[in-house]
Amino acid sequence: MAEVTKEQLIEGLNVDLGHEYQAIIMYITYAATVSGIHREELKEFFLKEVPEELRHAQFLADKIAALGGTPTTQPAGEIPLHADPKGMLQSVLQAEDETIRRYVERMKQAEAYGDYGLANDLQEIISEETRHKEETEKLLRGG
Repeated sequence: MAEVTKEQLIEGLNVDLGHEYQAIIMYITYAATVSGIHREELKEFFLKEVPEELRHAQFLADKIAALGGTPTTQPAGEIPLHADPKGMLQSVLQAEDETIRRYVERMKQAEAYGDYGLANDLQEIISEETRHKEETEKLLRGG
C-alpha cells in the first residue's frame, strides 16, 4: 500500500466511527421491533452486540482524538427497516461483511502509516466482527 497520511487515516477512522454509530442504532432498533416466535432470542442477540459496538466506537473516537482529529458525531447512514426477522438478520450480515472489509483496509492503512499498535487493535476488532458474522450466518441457516 502507498504511503498514508495522518489525515487520510483520521478520515478513514471517522468513516468507521460513523458505521459503529449506525450499528448501535440498528441493533437497538431491531431489538425493539423484532417479532415472531423467536423474538426473545433475537432481541437478546441484537442487544448483546450493543456494548461491543459501543466499545469499538469509544476506541475509534479516542484514537481519532489521539491523532489530532475530531471524532464524527454522525452515523454513517439510514438504518434499513424490516418487518421480518430474516430481513433484519440479512441486514446485519451485510453490515458485518462491509465492516470487516473496512477494518481490513484500515488495518493496512495503519501499517502503511506506521501505527502498528492501531493495526494490531484493528486485527482484534476484525476477529470480533468475524465471529459475529458467523453467528448471524448460523441464525440465517436456521430460518
